Amino acid sequence: MEIPKIKYTGKIKEVTVGLGNRAVAVGGETMYPFHLFEGEMPHPPRIAMEVYDDAPEDWPEAALAPFRDVVSDPVAWAQKCIKEYGAEMICLQLASTDPNGKNRSSEEAAGIAKRVADAIEVPLIVWGCANDEKDADTLRRVAEICTGKNLVIGPVGEKNYKQIGAGAIAYKHTLAASSPIDVNLAKQLNVLLGNLGVPDGQILVDPTTGGLGYGIEYTYSVMERDRMAALTQQDERLQFPLICNMAKEVWKTKEAKLSREEEPKLGDPAKRGILMEAATAMVLLMAGANILIMRHPEAVKLVKGVIQDLLKA
Repeated sequence: MEIPKIKYTGKIKEVTVGLGNRAVAVGGETMYPFHLFEGEMPHPPRIAMEVYDDAPEDWPEAALAPFRDVVSDPVAWAQKCIKEYGAEMICLQLASTDPNGKNRSSEEAAGIAKRVADAIEVPLIVWGCANDEKDADTLRRVAEICTGKNLVIGPVGEKNYKQIGAGAIAYKHTLAASSPIDVNLAKQLNVLLGNLGVPDGQILVDPTTGGLGYGIEYTYSVMERDRMAALTQQDERLQFPLICNMAKEVWKTKEAKLSREEEPKLGDPAKRGILMEAATAMVLLMAGANILIMRHPEAVKLVKGVIQDLLKA
């Protein structure tokens, strides 16, 4: 029996982040996710392990355990992820800059980003606190102080793309263009970044996502529409790799935090959280994610194994 095949007319643009022989390329596919019988997927999806700029106070024990000895030192944390857990990318979450939280200064946060960038060889993603005004200042300073490092900087939205985009152009970084789970808003932001002068090779798309059971099906639908428009409708302003900052969305859910005593029917809380993160990652991969930001080493190991199996199919 001959398998029916879709004829694709579009191609996802390739984006390279990082420097030297540890640089990572994503994108370039000419078919739907893992449809290797219909096209090419020159670069496998990549996983970035997250590191926080300050010791987390609300993580469940299962998420905290692998990093307990390094949570007060972002540099040591990043190095542990690379040396012990084989991280191919690092995502530094600048959560403490949130004005509704510790409100760490932009200068201090940029200094932390510089120290982490200087201490590792793998590509670095620097993620702000999702406050448009604070991120505009913080991420612009990060772009300047880390000039030439080819970071991924985000989230970049419609309210701050001019400030952060100008920094990306001047200091040669890649942007994570973030829109609220809407394919039309994602396209609009990509158009604005292009008009500003950001090269196509410096744009990733962050569709935003929820954890398993918390709107993941909506995210999947939007990402699916994005890939359909990019690959079968030749929509050039949607032909960018997708990045999903998913770990914090999984581990903040009540199901990931409930102890065995609180909810014995849910079983081992450690296994539960790991499997929730891995399942969320697989859903996003099937929707077309090129970069996943993940937390638990066991979840990362599970997902890497599945990716390898799918690429052999």
